Amino acid sequence: MKRKLFRRKYHKPGTSPGTLSIDTKKSAGETKIILVQYSKDFYEELILCSLSEVYRYKDSAYIKWINIINPVDVEEFKKFGEHFNLHPLAMEDVFNRGQSPKLEVYDDHSFICFNRVKNENGFETEEVDIFFNKNWVITVVEEKDDPFEPIRKRIESLTSRHKKYEVDYLLYSILDFFIDEMFPVLNSFGDEIENIEEELLGNPTKSTIHKVHDLKRNLLALRRISWPGREVINQLSRNGTGYIKPSTKIYLRDCYDHIVQVIDIIETYRELTSNMMDIYLSSVSNRLNEVMKVLTIIATIFMPLSFIVGLYGMNFNPAVSPWNMPELNWYFGYPIILAILVMISGGMLVYFKKKKWF
Repeated sequence: MKRKLFRRKYHKPGTSPGTLSIDTKKSAGETKIILVQYSKDFYEELILCSLSEVYRYKDSAYIKWINIINPVDVEEFKKFGEHFNLHPLAMEDVFNRGQSPKLEVYDDHSFICFNRVKNENGFETEEVDIFFNKNWVITVVEEKDDPFEPIRKRIESLTSRHKKYEVDYLLYSILDFFIDEMFPVLNSFGDEIENIEEELLGNPTKSTIHKVHDLKRNLLALRRISWPGREVINQLSRNGTGYIKPSTKIYLRDCYDHIVQVIDIIETYRELTSNMMDIYLSSVSNRLNEVMKVLTIIATIFMPLSFIVGLYGMNFNPAVSPWNMPELNWYFGYPIILAILVMISGGMLVYFKKKKWF
């Protein structure tokens, strides 16, 4: 499947900063809001139909996780951002898809733009935006599917570690979930690299080089989001934002180690795919050399045969020219010439074989 090059959505030049606009091509469907509240001995999960329903839970004493799936109403989201005092530039980034991972720190909250990867029906990347402070986490998911069901199940468990920590641990769990999703994708890339290598060494075709090209593009897209993602995790684990406690920074450092492993694997795979181009060119060149060698041997064998046949095909008239060919009148002349041609061909084949030319 051909993957489109990275394209970032942008405003018309001269547009005021913080202007919210949605991509009309992706504005279909309905917005879904999942609100999770929990504490040490409490868990509640609510499915809401509009962002205005979230307002009454803003000041509750529980840890709150507001997951907004497929926001399509710009005005409603703008009012929601004003109610939670979200920074206009961060809200603009929510609708301007194609952002690289980054961390922005504001007065009363922070903002993280991160990316998750999927390889279900072809390699895809999806931007996820995260607002957080010491009381709540707000995640905004572009697609219509909710990816966070595994995390909610862990929070719901009575023995969940989430209930012993605060919002910063929930933030870590979300980021760690995105990084863990990269490993199955990398495993599938590794399997694809092995298959392509076997094909390159066996019988490479034009489709093989297309596979290599698509794989290189996918690895480049994965690299584009993993390197900035590493910097986001590094900033959180070292400097923090005022909302990250030392006990959670330990987990974030482990998360940093994982994304470093991801980057190392990506770089290794990119080097392998670059070498695949050389392997493909070498294989094609070797195949061409084999064909040319066979053709050269055949042409070489027929060179003396063509000379002999051409010599006896000149048809000089012995009655006119004093230089005649007496063997033309021999009774066994024709079979003798055929025998000579066979002996020359066989002798050359034996000679070529001893020289290991084929």
